[in-house]
Amino acid sequence: MTAAGAIAAAVVGAVALPAAAAQQPARAAHAAVYISRVQYDSPGRDDRSNRSLNAEWVDVTNSTRRAVNLDRWTLRDDAGHTYTFRHVSLAPRTTVRVHTGIGRDTRSDLYQDRRNYVWNNNGDTATLRTDRGRIDDAVSWGRDRGHRR
Repeated sequence: MTAAGAIAAAVVGAVALPAAAAQQPARAAHAAVYISRVQYDSPGRDDRSNRSLNAEWVDVTNSTRRAVNLDRWTLRDDAGHTYTFRHVSLAPRTTVRVHTGIGRDTRSDLYQDRRNYVWNNNGDTATLRTDRGRIDDAVSWGRDRGHRR
């Protein structure tokens, strides 16, 4: 590729990125277990009903061919609200959805059992840490936050 071609491709990519980034938190190369989607703005009125709280969630995906033990891994926001995974094994190539509200845990849905929203609509960061405290993945959204850490 010529230098002019590379510059043109970079300019086109830079122009196209913001429109896509505005709709969802930014995506980048990811770890074997990663935050695949975030629904930080619960659809409808924010009335703090359990239904509304559970419509706020984070998807955690295992892209490997083997199960991953998430026991003692954490999912945290900027304000320090922390959910700790307990006795969770994420099967190969599957996703678990972590809801904010109250519910009964299943293989595909986990519940933080909170009575208040966690993820700020105007900007926040969802951080996934391993049982040893290492950041595995983080997704940010809002003003000046459309990126992965």
